[in-house]
Amino acid sequence: MEKIVRSGVSVIIIKNGKVLLAKRLSRHGYRTWGFPGGHLEHLESFEDCAIREVFEETSLKVKNIRFGSITNDIFESGKHYITIFMVCGWKSGEARSMEPEKAGEWDWFEWENLPKPLFLPIVNLLKQNFHPLEQ
Repeated sequence: MEKIVRSGVSVIIIKNGKVLLAKRLSRHGYRTWGFPGGHLEHLESFEDCAIREVFEETSLKVKNIRFGSITNDIFESGKHYITIFMVCGWKSGEARSMEPEKAGEWDWFEWENLPKPLFLPIVNLLKQNFHPLEQ
């Protein structure tokens, strides 16, 4: 088992009071629902990572990006991630699955009615009673 702590950025996009999720198809978190996001690259800001990952995965443009929260995520597989949650608004575009091998179709959900099962970082975020619309 590798003993590396990785950092990821997860992006909560708000549009008309709903947030965007897709079912994960990659091995890490397979068939759980997650927000757009990915690994933070060397020398990249959280905001730049959020913009890049959202566009790469969904083709959407976002605005008003701000820090939301952070979680310490230890997976059953032994992987360890620090997940930085960024919150932003939808600016333009229609969500499309730009990386179909990694995620299914994107859809908008009410925060109080998120689909299950959720990706572990989101489960941990909910344990904090975090609510992106109350920030």
